[in-house]
Amino acid sequence: MADQTIPYKIYLTEEEMPKAWYNLRSDMKNKPAPLLNPGTGKPLTAEELSPIFCEELVAQELDDTTPFIEIPEEIRNFYKMYRPSPLVRAYCLEQKLGTPAKIYYKFEGNNTSGSHKLNSAIAQAYYAKKQGLKGVTTETGAGQWGTALSMACSYFDLDCKVFMVKVSYEQKPFRREVMRTYGASVVPSPSETTEVGKKILAEHPGTTGSLGCAISEAVEVATKNPGYRYVLGSVLNQVLLHQSVIGLETKAALDKYGIKPDIIIGCAGGGSNLGGLIAPFMGEKLRGEADYRIIAVEPASCPSFTRGTYAYDFCDTGMICPLAKMYTLGSSFIPSANHAGGLRFHGMSSTLSQLYHDGYMEATSVEQTSVFEAAEQFARVEGILPAPESSHAIRVAIDEALKCKETGEEKTIVFGLTGTGYFDLVAYQKYNDGEMTDTIPTDEDIAASIAKLPKVPEA
Repeated sequence: MADQTIPYKIYLTEEEMPKAWYNLRSDMKNKPAPLLNPGTGKPLTAEELSPIFCEELVAQELDDTTPFIEIPEEIRNFYKMYRPSPLVRAYCLEQKLGTPAKIYYKFEGNNTSGSHKLNSAIAQAYYAKKQGLKGVTTETGAGQWGTALSMACSYFDLDCKVFMVKVSYEQKPFRREVMRTYGASVVPSPSETTEVGKKILAEHPGTTGSLGCAISEAVEVATKNPGYRYVLGSVLNQVLLHQSVIGLETKAALDKYGIKPDIIIGCAGGGSNLGGLIAPFMGEKLRGEADYRIIAVEPASCPSFTRGTYAYDFCDTGMICPLAKMYTLGSSFIPSANHAGGLRFHGMSSTLSQLYHDGYMEATSVEQTSVFEAAEQFARVEGILPAPESSHAIRVAIDEALKCKETGEEKTIVFGLTGTGYFDLVAYQKYNDGEMTDTIPTDEDIAASIAKLPKVPEA
């Protein structure tokens, strides 16, 4: 066994938990491009966004300058049920790989949702309740976000309407039932319950759906029902802000032992966990105080960063949401029914897209079968069954550790273990039975979707 001068698990005390979220945009010289009104092509104002989002969340969405935003006491007290989360030294994995690398992972699965999503869900539900709303609508892919929001809404006695991507609704029935246990209504998307859902089904009969489809339906219901607002589990600036608790805790735990990571790795779908994990480290990088190699890992079946185009696009398939400038595969792109449902979004956070475009981070894509190979390798030695989404980061963390084995370098690797995979056993069954396949979009598939990008005049 390796020298265990560092504990297996590094915990912070409740007093050491963050008291404010860190707004990464405040340190960015090139700010993320503003959301645009698809009708006028001009930046959206708070007044235009308020019919869709809660007022306080609109303010957070548009704030590019405030470095720290205080976490309300009621949210901090809720966080204490499952935070601070542990930073774990993967001694057993290091030994199994025979690598000189030091591997750490931030584990966010210690709550009912089984993921990091509750960090933002409770904040968004809090602001909805504070505004006096009846309820909220949302989309969910694999179900972690829907589960987290259902729990948060139950806590604040809010109605919760969830549109769940159809393939995940069918693949992950038990996660659906957790949402219903918390009182949420769950509809497979696209559905016949909305106008945009009917349109998508007419254009794509038999579709397995996508996050973009589900977003369209959720926004339609929110805007047509008084007392409701739409909330989103990733992509938006406000979500990355709330998720900064992950990175702030990670950095505080590392600082306790004087540890400076060389490589920071996170899976990337819309950007919530990656943005949250890297936030304080990227802040240091932007301010010129330190340097880190930061790697975003996405599925080869939905490669927004690595094969997408940096342009303004709709965040939803129904083209009713604001336009965001991001790395995108096109809002009409519907990825294959891979098992990492939380990574099946056609675009990437505007904040992360700007940072990637400016060269502050890198990205790579990995195939599904290699992801599950890494997931099982990790589970067998570290004792946690990881979510398919998290396992993308595990794949690259293992690959980087093996490179250290070849070169003899003692690099320190930190990755985000965003959640558990106990509701993903159908996926593990497919892998173990040799029935899992890798479906990678062709250049023609992506080009056809990119050709439909909205025409936005360059400022």
